[in-house]
Amino acid sequence: MEQPIFTTRAHVFQIDPTTKKNWVPASKQAVTVSYFYDSTRNSYRIISVDGSKVIINSTITPNMTFTKTSQKFGQWADSRANTVFGLGFASEQQLMKFADKFQEVKEAAKLARDKSQEKMETSSNHSQESGRETPSSNQVSSMNGTDDEKISHTPDTMALKSENDRLKTAVEQSNSNAKKCETELQALRESNARLLDALQEANSSVENWKAQAAACQEENNALKNKIVELELQCKEVNQEKERNAQLTLRVQQLETELQDKQQELENLRKQAEIIPQLMAECETITAKLQAAEQSSKESRGKVTALQGEVEDSQQKHTHMKTELKKFMDLLEGKIDELHEVRQGLSKLGIDN
Repeated sequence: MEQPIFTTRAHVFQIDPTTKKNWVPASKQAVTVSYFYDSTRNSYRIISVDGSKVIINSTITPNMTFTKTSQKFGQWADSRANTVFGLGFASEQQLMKFADKFQEVKEAAKLARDKSQEKMETSSNHSQESGRETPSSNQVSSMNGTDDEKISHTPDTMALKSENDRLKTAVEQSNSNAKKCETELQALRESNARLLDALQEANSSVENWKAQAAACQEENNALKNKIVELELQCKEVNQEKERNAQLTLRVQQLETELQDKQQELENLRKQAEIIPQLMAECETITAKLQAAEQSSKESRGKVTALQGEVEDSQQKHTHMKTELKKFMDLLEGKIDELHEVRQGLSKLGIDN
């Protein structure tokens, strides 16, 4: 009766029977993989079942070798099943445990084989000894002699009977072993038949796997193209965000400049309020000038003094006119700049 002695979980693969290079998945996901010990046959097997399908049924022999091809993958060849099994584990520790168990089971199988060979050699030696001693026993039993001679041959006869009993036991043991071998052979044939069916089923599913792989590849390519498009869109969105940030900063700068211009305009307006006073003073001076001109007609004696006053007044008047003209020009320039700033802000608001 078989009993599990070690169990783990792994992804099962088999070598492609056509190329002998590529791995073909035997299970869609991680399945249970167990070591079994058959006490009646004194043999060890690795068995794995995916649902109702047997995907591994490998009898361990001393000639097998488990090879670790990577940190999480290992394989071994099974000549009876005419395939190579591969296992993918979730961690390196699981792989190490499975490999150590494989070596342990391999050594146990070797010891069992050696013991079986010793038994067969012992049985063969007993058979040869029986073949050599039987003629002498027949000769002894067929001799015609005196009673003393018969008595002298009695111990030999007893030894021959004992040897015959041992030979019979050995023959019975050999027959039992032969029956066991036949039973094992029949079980191996059944296992081979099941493995052949499983192999055929696996071969039939290879095409489906290939079609699914091709479909997955196409879907993967489509997703990659979609990712590239999304990345381009994200890049454009980021560029647009940067432009918006720059525009926002520019608007803030323009608002600050507008506030400065408004403050400057307010100052100019306050200065403009002084213009009527200056105009009034100018009119007063003009009146004084007219009065002085009229008084110059009346009093020529005061002409020189009045001319001096007139010249001073004219210079002041000219100077005030010049200053006023400069002030008006500056005011018009500031008003034009303010108008341009407002137009720029209006255009910027329309663009946003």
